Amino acid sequence: MRFKHLLLPALLAAFLAAVPATHAAQVSFGVQIGSAPVCPYGYYDYAPYNCAPYGYYGPEWFSNGVFIGAGPWFHGPHNFYGHVDRHFDPHYGYHGGYPPHNEHFDNHRNFHDFHGNYMSDGHGHERASGRSNHDRH
Repeated sequence: MRFKHLLLPALLAAFLAAVPATHAAQVSFGVQIGSAPVCPYGYYDYAPYNCAPYGYYGPEWFSNGVFIGAGPWFHGPHNFYGHVDRHFDPHYGYHGGYPPHNEHFDNHRNFHDFHGNYMSDGHGHERASGRSNHDRH
């Protein structure tokens, strides 16, 4: 009779022991997400966080050629806003190429040709960068 009462807890313990432990994941707004994708020029600050092409983010988003982040992985300084060029955003009509995840940052590129038309905090929140409204589309 005692064995019958111990059977259910034993089965539950065996089941829990058989389930593999999950890897540590970041938690943002109560949603479990994996680690940030490796994109040489950054990734869009909205799901599914695809790699953004060179020219989307301005120089303040990089530190020694390494993208510092956007989206749920970004934990930059309080009140950080950096320039982005929405012409390279598929939500605004961009149909060009995207870098593959294994591509590396090209140290020979510079930001002299960068022309941002928005400022973003990296979490999908924007504010105007001072240009006129027709420059933001």
